[in-house]
Parts: sequence; structure tokens; C-alpha cells
Amino acid sequence: MSKDKTTDIQTPTDHELDEAEDREERGMWANQAEFLLSCIGYCVGLGNVWRFPYLAYDNGGGSFIIPYLIMLTFCGIPLFMIELALGQFSGYGVITAWRASPIFKGIGYGMMVVSFLVAIYYNVIIAWSLFYMFASFQSVLPWTSSCGKDWNVNSCVQTNDPIYTTTYLPDEINGTFASNITKYWRNRVLRINKSEGIGDPGTVLWDLVLCLLLAWLIVFFCLIKGVKSSGKVVYFTATFPYIILIILLVRGCTLDGARRGIVFYVTPKWDKLRTAKVWKDAATQIFYSLGTSFGGLLTFASYNKFRNNIYRDTLIVAIGNCATSVFAGFVIFSVIGHMAYKLNLNVEDVVNQGPGLAFIIYPEAVSLLPAPQLWSILFFFMLLTLGLDSQFAMVETVITGFMDEFPKLLRPYKTLFTAGICTVCFLMGILMVTEGGLYWFELYNWYSAYYGLLINSLILSIVAAWGYGFFFTYKWRLVKDIKMMIGFNPNWYFRINWMFITPGLLLFVIIYSGINSVPISVGGYVYPKWADDLGLCMSVTCVALIPIYMVYRIIRA
Repeated sequence: MSKDKTTDIQTPTDHELDEAEDREERGMWANQAEFLLSCIGYCVGLGNVWRFPYLAYDNGGGSFIIPYLIMLTFCGIPLFMIELALGQFSGYGVITAWRASPIFKGIGYGMMVVSFLVAIYYNVIIAWSLFYMFASFQSVLPWTSSCGKDWNVNSCVQTNDPIYTTTYLPDEINGTFASNITKYWRNRVLRINKSEGIGDPGTVLWDLVLCLLLAWLIVFFCLIKGVKSSGKVVYFTATFPYIILIILLVRGCTLDGARRGIVFYVTPKWDKLRTAKVWKDAATQIFYSLGTSFGGLLTFASYNKFRNNIYRDTLIVAIGNCATSVFAGFVIFSVIGHMAYKLNLNVEDVVNQGPGLAFIIYPEAVSLLPAPQLWSILFFFMLLTLGLDSQFAMVETVITGFMDEFPKLLRPYKTLFTAGICTVCFLMGILMVTEGGLYWFELYNWYSAYYGLLINSLILSIVAAWGYGFFFTYKWRLVKDIKMMIGFNPNWYFRINWMFITPGLLLFVIIYSGINSVPISVGGYVYPKWADDLGLCMSVTCVALIPIYMVYRIIRA
């Protein structure tokens, strides 16, 4: 009997057909541009224009940039590639993707916990942005008002320039004078002056609660159809912020004293490099900014076509994201230098370190532009778009993770399940929009993506490089899988980092930070021990799921 010519063609197995059908049912990006813009929007977020500048300010300017770039090169980019590879090759979310190495599925659960915790407080920043955006519709920007307001009536000294109406703030800046904008942020927006600490949350601030509710409604409606809806939004949200930042940089560099701030930003204080804090902050900021080990990248990549070039995407997104952070730093520090010049202070004494840096310096910058109300509205709308891109990814990580793991139970009720996740996060976030809410916000910000995230990243890098295969190319499954997708092997930069440098550097940062750890503090307020312990429990939760799931898997086997 003659051999049929079609017998050389491999027929897909039932399992492969089921997986292909499942990918189609989950949905996919309409095109490669949507995926790339979504990754850029996810990575280029509030972490670039809000968190990076205040960490740089807190760690001596240029002293922070050096470890930041080191962590990008040897940790950020290699881990970025691992996540995209796992997501794209498997076609599943953060939990189900670990079918590749089932005993380590706890890593996926840990990623979801980190994304969930960060999503809770991240939307509070979006709520603050909405508050400022609505306040910008007034005929005079409220933070440029003169004396006599209920939030600046005490010890207010009128100057010739209403923007620099100063107020004596001994509890904030060591007894010096601060701008009226600082007083507006602390006493009007946060009303933290009415709280004595984290144990005294005070009353709920209903104007901020409504802003928080609006923020979660926006997230819900943009995610209601998954990547089919969020993929269209990113065409605008991923590109608009750059226009505003360029305008603010041009204006900032023309201000008196701007050079002082920029020099502070680019000049390292070498003694800072000997402290554990600057290395810990640089490491966590790389993960926070790039979104590695949060699961968002893995989730986005799971909606890709199998042959998409993740090698190219890794370099474009990672390098572009960190360049944006450095660029946003020039915007911030040019205005800080101007404020130092106007207030006759050292650059390091202008603003109290903390998340409020962006809500003091940026409002200062837009108030110095022509038609400040218009620019203020555009700027805070920009913050809104920056935050939403990242928020979409973190919430989608949680939703997709559960739906891929329990498809028959949850996928028919995706809208209801999405509404439930958003509602829980909103209710948990209300504590951060009380009079003492900033203390709780800082607790989440400090610990939710700290030790647990670093340890999770360490385990991820070890499992991907060693647990999933071997060092030699012909035996290493991770390299073979990536070659199957993109057509060529990752170069030795990636392979050496995956095997040795990335886990070694992460281990160094974890141990060094643990030995030199200090209690959390905000300004001059040091948190009580119970709050510090609570934060550590929060941080450890995400990594504790890894051994717990391993034990569960072994018992079941």
C-alpha cells in the first residue's frame, strides 16, 4: 500500500486543540501595538512621576540613580523577559502558567497578592489626582490662595507672591517656612493635622471617598470586557503624559534657581551608597516601575500571539520606562530648585520626603504657567491616565489569575466577579481616605511591595533558570521555549543573569536590607511597633504562599 503524503504532517492532539480553543475564548490583543502600548502604559505610570522622584529626593538625588541603573541592568530586564516568556508560552494567567512547574504555583498566588495589595492603595493616588483635577476648575487655583483659609489661617505670613504665601511648619521642615501649597496638601486635602498617628484614623473624608469611588468605577468599566476594552484605551493613556511632561520640563528649566535642583538631582552623595536603604529602595522601585513579579506582564503576555517577539518588546519597554523615570526627575527637581531659590532654603529642605512630593511640586509647576487652571486640569488628567494604565494591569492580574484557574466556575460571571474585586478593594481603601489615612497609605506603600516582592522575585529567577531546565542551551527548557516563539536563542547577557547575577544580587539586597532594617517613619513620626509588625506580616504573606502551596501539593500527591 502506498504511503499517504499527509502522514508527515503532525496532527494536533486533543489537548493542544483544547488549549488553542481556550486561548480564543480568553481573548487576545487585536494587534501587537495594543500589547506594546499596554506594557508601556503599565510600566510608565505613577511610579515614574510620583514614586521615583520622591525616592531620589529621599536618597540624595544622584546617589539613587546609580543603584537604580544597576538593578535595572542585572535584575529588571532579565526578570522582565522571564515574565513575558512564561505568559506568552503558556497562554495563561499568573497561577495557571505554573503548570510548567506545578509545585511552584504558589509564586503565581504570591504575585496576585502583591498586585491586590498595591491596587488597593494605588487607586488612592488616582483619587488624589481626581481631587486636584476637580479643584482646578475654580477661578483661582486654591493652593495659590492667600491667607485666611481654614487650612492656612494659623501663623500665615503674606508675601508679595501669593504662590509663596508661607506658613510656619515646625513639624514638617525643621522650623523653616514652607509654601502655601504644602499647607494645602496636608491640611486641606489630607487633613492629617487632625490626626495624631496611625492609631488615630479620625473621621472619613467624604470628598476623597467619592473620588476613590469614581476611580474604581472607571477601572471597572474599562476592564469589563478585559483586554478587548482596555487595549483600546491605552492608545491615548500611554502617549498623552509625554506631551505634558515635555511642556513642564521646558517651563521648569526657565525658572530662577532651576539649576540648583538639577545639580542636586545628578550629583551623587557617595556616602549614601553605603546604606542599605538606597539599595532596597532602588530594587523595589525597579520592580514597582517595571511591574516585574507583580504578574501584570505575565498576564498581558498571555493574551499575545505565540510568535510575538518578546525579546524586542523587553528592551523597548524596560529601557523606555526607566528613561521616563529619569526624565520625570528633571521635571520635578527643576521646580524644587526654583522653590529653594524663592524660599531661600537648601534643596534638600524644601519639601518633606514622601508621596506628597508630586502633589506639592507639580501643582507648583503648573501654577507658574500661563492659564494655570487649564494646565492644572491637563496635568492631573495626565496623572489619572498614568495611574489607570498600571491599575488596569494589577486588577486584571487578579481577575485573569482566578478565571484561568477556575474557568468553568468564574468565566461565565466575569462582569460580576470584576465588580466584586473592585468593590472589595474600594472598601479596604476607605481607611486611607480618613484624617489619618496617610499613615495607613505609607504602611501599604512601604511594605506591600517590599521583602515579599524581593523574595518572590528571587524564587522566580531561580525556578525559571534552574527548576525549569538546565544551564546548557540544548537542555535548557526556558531557552528552548523562547527560541520556539521568537526563532532564536536569547543571548548570553540574559542567560548569565538568569543563572547567577540576578539571583545573587537579589539575595544580597534581601540580606543587606534585613540586617540594616529600620522602623517605618513619615517625616518626624515613627510608627509604633505593632504597625511595623503588621506591615511585615503584609509583606511576608505573598511569599509565605509558596511553601504553603508546596506542602499542599506534596500532601495531595
